[in-house]
Amino acid sequence: MDSPFGLLAELTYRCPLACAYCSNPLNMADYSDELATHEWRRVLAEARDLGVLQCHLSGGEPLLRRDLVEIVAAAHDLGLYTNLVTSALGLSRERAEELRAAGLDHVQVSIQADEPAVSDRIAGTRSFRRKIEAMGVVRELGWPLTVNVVLHRQNIDRVADVLALAEDVGADRVELANTQYYGWAWRNRDALLPSRAQLEAAEVVVRAARERLRDRMDVIYVIPDYYSRYPKPCMGGWAARQLTVTPNGDVLPCPAAQSLPLPRASVREEPLERIWTGAPVMTAFRGTDWMPDPCRSCDRRELDFGGCRCQAFQLTGDAARTDPVCHLSPDHDLVARAVEAANAQSRDEDPRLVPRPHRVRALGD
Repeated sequence: MDSPFGLLAELTYRCPLACAYCSNPLNMADYSDELATHEWRRVLAEARDLGVLQCHLSGGEPLLRRDLVEIVAAAHDLGLYTNLVTSALGLSRERAEELRAAGLDHVQVSIQADEPAVSDRIAGTRSFRRKIEAMGVVRELGWPLTVNVVLHRQNIDRVADVLALAEDVGADRVELANTQYYGWAWRNRDALLPSRAQLEAAEVVVRAARERLRDRMDVIYVIPDYYSRYPKPCMGGWAARQLTVTPNGDVLPCPAAQSLPLPRASVREEPLERIWTGAPVMTAFRGTDWMPDPCRSCDRRELDFGGCRCQAFQLTGDAARTDPVCHLSPDHDLVARAVEAANAQSRDEDPRLVPRPHRVRALGD
């Protein structure tokens, strides 16, 4: 594709939760100078002109932005389909009605488990009841509802009950997404990576639910990269279909790419179209010319594009290496050892989850 169809607008990295699997940057202070309302309006207009059709408003917690309604209205007026990706803390009926009037099209609410105490422990704060109440408001106001659950060693055994919860709240779609090991999740990998037995049991449950619910609810299930024979085609290929704008205006091909040693590109310094077409952060791994072997000579090179550049860098220190998830990668033993350790340890031996520190105010507030 010559232009992106999706924009992930990360409005803030502030968040009332303290999830131990958070993949947002560790260096929060670098993103405290958030784009102002008028800057987001310009970014949205430039994104529309570039070909973007979908705008996902995320964070952190986007509801912490006092101008969220204005940003939604601006995206709606531009003809963009808008999706709010939220923990739902702060989604009061009054706020929800304002967002509905502004033209918000869809709401995705995250929840950590099906049972209040477990969910609150993983989230690092009491939030379960407020999430359920907010989901009720979403349904009452007529929005499509997606329930997102990040799965890991601490909650994957509850996947049947999680699916039952999604049914109970009337979700149109449920995303069961196994943890991606970036940011804070990398620090907690040993406590989060599930065992093979856990995954196999979960897949049986999910397969049956898909069949039973096929006419009522979409069930999306993403297995952990570490258990795949081949890597996933991250974001449909590097800077091929989507782009991310971070709270301070940096532009990235995916949310995790801020960790890579690539030149910075910012909407505060250049138009979005120029960044998309020519900035090194966008062109570095676009297509297949950059690939080393075994990717260069692999028949799958235009299917998985060498896998995830951020994961390759996280595991090897070189973003141009073949994703170690791939069984053909010369670095695959790095993943194999982590999987072996996850299957060797008993649940009683699991390391304690280290919650991410809370941050709900911008620096200077």
